[in-house]
Amino acid sequence: MLTQIKTLQDNLNRSILGQEHLVERMLIVLLANGNMLLEGLPGLAKTRAIKSLSDQIQCGLSRIQFTPDLLPSDITGTTVYQPEAEEKFVFERGPIFNNMILADEINRAPAKVQAALLEAMEERQVSAGGQTYPMAKLFMVMATQNPIEQEGTYPLPEAQMDRFLMKVEIGYPEKEAEKAILDLVRSETAAQKTKNNGSIPEQVIFDAREATREVEVSEAIKQYIVDLVFATRYPGKYSEEMSDWVECGASPRGTIALERCARVYAWLNGRNFVSPDDVRAIAHDVLRHRLILSYKAESEGINANVVVDKLLDLVAVPA
Repeated sequence: MLTQIKTLQDNLNRSILGQEHLVERMLIVLLANGNMLLEGLPGLAKTRAIKSLSDQIQCGLSRIQFTPDLLPSDITGTTVYQPEAEEKFVFERGPIFNNMILADEINRAPAKVQAALLEAMEERQVSAGGQTYPMAKLFMVMATQNPIEQEGTYPLPEAQMDRFLMKVEIGYPEKEAEKAILDLVRSETAAQKTKNNGSIPEQVIFDAREATREVEVSEAIKQYIVDLVFATRYPGKYSEEMSDWVECGASPRGTIALERCARVYAWLNGRNFVSPDDVRAIAHDVLRHRLILSYKAESEGINANVVVDKLLDLVAVPA
């Protein structure tokens, strides 16, 4: 089973050149049964990434382009009147009812539209007309957003950001990778063959999820995870500087996310137990969007990545 997931990872890396970190994080989120927020400038293969993933797993994909005039019903669906039908009012499902959802440029739509997506994402169901409609068993949202400093955006509220298992930041590829992208673009037919030959059934994902749940997390590792999260809430106990930087720390969702992602990361690396290095490896992507920084931190140019670096230095690592 791990071999099949590794093959999936290799195929994705061949299709999404120069973004190995993104590919690994997508698989972690998928196997942890979560959702991902992806931040990066336009043209960095964000759309291609989730499309390639859905192609490899033989599942459906919906792409929702978020715009200022989008309505919540454009995402979840709406009840329509059909006089010829036996039931006069019929619910027409929106694009959220699919396996993989690409919420493109989520920060370009107003808060009520963002909330509609995130509510469906969290509860895995949509309620309309007194009925409840569940999502597919295999369901994952990858929301993309442009950096906040770009014009025409509506920043996600911190409470909504917390619902994403990971926030991954991506940058430009290296020179060699970008050169290889030129060759890939010229040979999309070959890439199509690779995609079709490497596809795996959904059941492999479900089996892999079960396998990751069997990964052992010792009491010492659990304590380390809790200590990291508590350090975000009470930074003054560790450093006066940290206390000046952090206004609000991570919620219990952050604790749960650290443990889940660390288990998957350990499993992907062939281990049946979680080590401190596994927790540290995924800490930035799990915690960066759960921290609210002070004005002082922002004025000093301190971002969430710097804060997480400091946390990892200050919190004692179990032996």
